[in-house]
Amino acid sequence: MNHSKKPEWLKARLPSRDTYFQVARILESRCLNTICQSARCPNIGECWERRTATFLILGNVCTRSCGFCAVPKGRPLPPDEHEPEAVVEAIRQMGLRYAVITSVTRDDLPDGGAGYFARTIHLIKENLPGTLVEVLIPDFGGSEEALLQVLEAGPDVLNHNLETTLEIYPRINRPGAHYFRSLELLRKAAGYGAITKSGLMLGLGETPESLKKTMQDLRETGCRLLTLGQYLQAGRDRVPVERYYSPEEFSVWRDYALSLGFDEVVSGPLVRSSYQAENLYFSSHRFRSQT
Repeated sequence: MNHSKKPEWLKARLPSRDTYFQVARILESRCLNTICQSARCPNIGECWERRTATFLILGNVCTRSCGFCAVPKGRPLPPDEHEPEAVVEAIRQMGLRYAVITSVTRDDLPDGGAGYFARTIHLIKENLPGTLVEVLIPDFGGSEEALLQVLEAGPDVLNHNLETTLEIYPRINRPGAHYFRSLELLRKAAGYGAITKSGLMLGLGETPESLKKTMQDLRETGCRLLTLGQYLQAGRDRVPVERYYSPEEFSVWRDYALSLGFDEVVSGPLVRSSYQAENLYFSSHRFRSQT
């Protein structure tokens, strides 16, 4: 379905409940970033009103210049060594039983920021043992040592987004080799026993055949959880939308992904990689207990 403007189903409601503003105050008081704000997520109102947020560690400036992302690009500041403790305290104040941690890409750091991920996971596990942790990691330049550093900290889910199909990578300013690097990261993580998850954006010009192939590639790595959402242009300097998919089409693609053997798939126009992450995790657990 092609459109020159956003269809009705892509309109997100404005936040109004007190819990939204409570979450905003907690994050501000701890000087914490979230991908909800930095990536201009359309679900910020819904998620913050449910007292959930995706923490963005290692600052708010990315060292890569992907053509789809709203996160600022450039030369980041040194990491805040107190950030992991601040994340723990925010999780405590928000009463989260399922925390999602992501980061900007930090190619300027020797380990790509893996140590900060590991330290944050360790602190959450030590101080809030009832809280599950999902991490949405960059590719760490393909470093298996960095990946192992994160895995050894014991995240409950390891998420890494493939983002789109191979032929679209040049369009979003990513070398095609990074597609295979991401698949290899997911393959290695699954091989080490991690529950792996990935996400795809639809609407960048991919074909049905290439989308099927991409989902097959992901499943062959051992990836068990998948999110499918509509790509939305974050600014005039970002890659434009080629196509808007209807909710019914997202349902069809969810069925296809499930037919490949994914444990669970969340698919819809406003779905993002951390959207309803807790529900996706527990739904997949119920699936595994029944098979």
